[in-house]
Amino acid sequence: MTGTVRAGIGGWTFEPWRGVFYPKGLRQADELAYAAQHLPVIEINSTYYSSQKPESFAKWAAATPEGFVFTLKASRFCTNRKVLAQAGESIARFLNQGIAELGDRLGPILWQFMATKKFDAADFEAFLDLLPGDLEGRPLRHAVEVRHESFGDPAFLAMCRARNVAVCLTEHAEFPMIADPTADFVYARLMAGSDAIETGYEPAALDAWADRLRVYARGDRPDDLPMVEAVAPGGGPRDVFAFFISEGKVRAPAAAQALMRRIAG
Repeated sequence: MTGTVRAGIGGWTFEPWRGVFYPKGLRQADELAYAAQHLPVIEINSTYYSSQKPESFAKWAAATPEGFVFTLKASRFCTNRKVLAQAGESIARFLNQGIAELGDRLGPILWQFMATKKFDAADFEAFLDLLPGDLEGRPLRHAVEVRHESFGDPAFLAMCRARNVAVCLTEHAEFPMIADPTADFVYARLMAGSDAIETGYEPAALDAWADRLRVYARGDRPDDLPMVEAVAPGGGPRDVFAFFISEGKVRAPAAAQALMRRIAG
């Protein structure tokens, strides 16, 4: 038994994709539908900056095929604060803006923290306890993206694992990578691409990531990524969500498609 691996991109409205990923002449209104036909998952980033209308979430869901998944980046007002334990009102506002309208297209929610945010065990645990397990009867999955080296602490992993919260696996030149799986899914953001490469990443790098994601999906962990814990705790199959973000953004759709071809093969 193995989990499902999905590779995708951040957002779908990006002018340089027109004529590169999107066919010339495609209406902007049809870009989401096109992207969803060619990729299995998209991370919605606009929710990090501002609230959206329930009608927008419903429209986005209707534009995508059965089995497609959206992940959401949570509002910055939830995470960019000195005292995380006081984020309850902002979390509720974010969750209740209408995201339930995505229905079965609703995937994990990513809670991203600034690179200056250090690990405070009591405060971070209080934040995790504010994250609900469901929304209007639909189970929620949560992932946290931390960018400070102080989070390379077994205590941090333990509190996430106890709540089935995934620690985002981040590949970035300036941020630490924590590759330990802590939930029944893995959330990866791959930010080391290049627009000079037609597929965003070199073929060998895509081969390596495909192998790693397969290992995660079957319930193991790759032996070539940095782990905080020397001994891997037990775990079953995991769904995997991987996104090509930031660097090499013009080629991000090509990278995601190339990775999915490797997974399928």
